[in-house]
Amino acid sequence: MNTAETDTEARSLIRLQGMSKAYPRRGGELVVLEDFSLEVISGEFLAIMAPSGSGKSTLLNLIGGVDRPTRGEVWVGDAPLHRLSEAALARWRAEHVGFVFQLYHLLPILTVLKNVELPLIGIGTGLGRGERRRKATAALTLAGLDERFWGFKPLELSGGQQQRVGIARALVTDPDLLLCDEPTGDLDQASGDTIMALLQELNRRYAKTIVLVTHDPHAAEFAGRTVHLDKHLPLAATAASA
Repeated sequence: MNTAETDTEARSLIRLQGMSKAYPRRGGELVVLEDFSLEVISGEFLAIMAPSGSGKSTLLNLIGGVDRPTRGEVWVGDAPLHRLSEAALARWRAEHVGFVFQLYHLLPILTVLKNVELPLIGIGTGLGRGERRRKATAALTLAGLDERFWGFKPLELSGGQQQRVGIARALVTDPDLLLCDEPTGDLDQASGDTIMALLQELNRRYAKTIVLVTHDPHAAEFAGRTVHLDKHLPLAATAASA
């Protein structure tokens, strides 16, 4: 993993152009995003704020290639996510994106170290066991989790420690982009501040591009820029979230 400090040119990494997302429902469709455009510069730390149920996670899934827009374009780097096949999207996600979740999504039967190694197995890198371990331990060190915890199971850790494991797992493939879905939502404020300071350091010191979705204005203060999604929502979605 490249941990050298990097000067990143001011270039666009994420471009959403006229993007809309709707879900079918009885009697019509639920429009979550409508004609939404956004640009995120490489190396930026962006917070996207809106109330719960307003489509923040949907937007993150569209940026991460987990979901597809109903209309419009989603570009990350040179990749047109709106055009890629499912197989191509899966390969792209594995190589370019790290996801950090509110509820960690760690496998309870595996040790901390094995949880962090998993993405390296999933993308079929062909790395040997020793190289996978080296990358996983480097990611855990970068995420600030002490070596004495690496053999623990996730449920033996505190919430803040589990989130550090989640961040290490997101970092282990050295992705271009970290997508964080309410990463402090299940933590007390002190633990949450520690996690947000870690994300801030990853952005400032290692030039990781980070998109955070949150309803917490305090968490958003750690980002360099904040977009209030509710100002861009269609009326139907705004009413549904009220």
